[in-house]
Amino acid sequence: MVSSFRPHRVVAVVFDDFQSLDLTGPFEVLRVATRLGVEPTYEVLLASPEGTQVRSESGLRLAVDMSLEEACLSNEPIDTLVVVGGEGVGAFIADRAALDWVVRLGERASRVTSVCTGALVLAAAGLLDGYEATTHWFACDRLAEYPGVRVHPDRIYVRDRNRWTSAGITAGIDLFLAIVDTDHGPVLAHQAATWLVVFSQRPGGQSQFSVQLQTRPAHTPAIAGLQRWLPGHLREDLTVERLAAQAGVSERTLARLFRAETGATPAAYVEQLRVEEARRLLEATDLTVAAVAAAVGLRHAETLHRAFRRRLGTTPDRYRQHFARSA
Repeated sequence: MVSSFRPHRVVAVVFDDFQSLDLTGPFEVLRVATRLGVEPTYEVLLASPEGTQVRSESGLRLAVDMSLEEACLSNEPIDTLVVVGGEGVGAFIADRAALDWVVRLGERASRVTSVCTGALVLAAAGLLDGYEATTHWFACDRLAEYPGVRVHPDRIYVRDRNRWTSAGITAGIDLFLAIVDTDHGPVLAHQAATWLVVFSQRPGGQSQFSVQLQTRPAHTPAIAGLQRWLPGHLREDLTVERLAAQAGVSERTLARLFRAETGATPAAYVEQLRVEEARRLLEATDLTVAAVAAAVGLRHAETLHRAFRRRLGTTPDRYRQHFARSA
């Protein structure tokens, strides 16, 4: 039976020294969604500055379908424009002609997206002016140099109207699963994720890092050992006295070493870990706020509320409404 739907046309902008996973991850999501029988199907096309083969950072050589100019001059619609990232972003931005073609493509596209440092290309083209966005954590300062962009440095992906931007590399998979969810619903997105053996949903507002990655790793064995021990013991009464005993040092030594080596006090670090675990439980379970508070060692719902206000600027209930996984 011939489909009566026009394919959803996706055009990806690639260039020399692009990051191959920025392209192949999202496109595999779309391929699997198409294989699962979505209507309309996704039609994916590649465009390079000259319409010639490009070489990725890792040496992968890729044939393309058209030049950027040909993509612009085509009468075919562009439903989704994708700009990938990679080490070649700087050279691409410096190519005024190529950037002008991206401006025109973005103006034609119904949805404009970027993966990783592809957001820098969109920003340089003015396509993120007045929008919220994110990129790989390493490049967030560079993205913030564009005054028209409101940067969220600690998000997996950000959607602001028809602009979708993602953090580094594999976050592009999360971004495109969210796009499939928007286009075809959560069931199809979950099926695609299952086929690809990836997380079915990581909310865009999730942090790019865990607390342990955000905090400097300790070098002193006593403090490093305590950092490894803490995540499995959050429900316990973690007084400074208890932490010092676990580390085998005095309370005064613990306070001095912990701050010097991690940049945080022991109490602040424990609270960060507890809030992170509470976020996970609010996203993935139906536990009440009081039960979540107890599970992470904060004992009372009001204590959890105060910690959320302090760390996230919101309440546990509002966090759950925004980020809880759909059934």
